[in-house]
Amino acid sequence: MIHPWPLIPDPRPLIMPAPDKRGHHSVYVVYLRNPKGDGRAGYYVGMTGLTPEERFANHKAGIKAAGIVQRFGVRLVPKLYAHLNPMTYKQAAAKEVELAERLRQRGFQVFGGH
Repeated sequence: MIHPWPLIPDPRPLIMPAPDKRGHHSVYVVYLRNPKGDGRAGYYVGMTGLTPEERFANHKAGIKAAGIVQRFGVRLVPKLYAHLNPMTYKQAAAKEVELAERLRQRGFQVFGGH
């Protein structure tokens, strides 16, 4: 018997592609202007599944924002993180803590990094 409609192939691939081992998460660092009101600058360290630029824009727009970034965030500091990205979620979570601690050890005020 011939069907009145053409046979449509299954859109799912026969073999699922291997997941990207590098992941799509990133760590990022935001320069904060005078966050404690004492004249000193600071940094906010975070991680995201978005690009750092998209995440910073969301902070500034109040979307899932860290208040400290929304109020005092000036710009991203890619020099401190760009060479590390992208990575898996697990790697990003660990690197966020490590990066924040390294900045604290150098004497900077650091927020986030949990």
